[in-house]
Amino acid sequence: MHPGLELFNRAPAATAEYALLSCCASPLWARRVAAHRPYPDLGALLAAVDEASYDLPLADRCAALAAEEPPHPRHGDTPRAALTALRAAHAAYESRFGHAFVISLAGVRPDEHLDRTLSGLRSRLGNERDEERAVAAEELRELARTRVTQLLQVAEKAREFPDSGQPDSPYVPL
Repeated sequence: MHPGLELFNRAPAATAEYALLSCCASPLWARRVAAHRPYPDLGALLAAVDEASYDLPLADRCAALAAEEPPHPRHGDTPRAALTALRAAHAAYESRFGHAFVISLAGVRPDEHLDRTLSGLRSRLGNERDEERAVAAEELRELARTRVTQLLQVAEKAREFPDSGQPDSPYVPL
């Protein structure tokens, strides 16, 4: 079994839920994923991530999207004009759809992130609201899968599952 997954399976429910909120900012989603532990393998966990994402009510999905930050390029030599275009496209997207633009860049080389983000913004700005809601939900699901996998990798390296450090957090049911 994946060592990070073993740690996740053994973590207290409140700790697991709080950590999952860093993957998708929906308390309902985090509760659903944490509630099905223990997972026998990473595939089963990712299937639960998918199911919880697909079953997320619109209000919860909107709240999770509202908590997202728009992607920013990590490439240090990004031209100023490209950054200006990116900020303008993000602003136009947020104005049109009411939440940050989300895109999964898993598997995309870092030097291609800016181009992929800009092209995604440009193409998705033409979507109708319902069409974009579906696209954004799919991107949010992909981001959650990537983040859960990264969370397990961090736990494996630290040899412990991240403790929330905030037992009275408003995101964790008391």
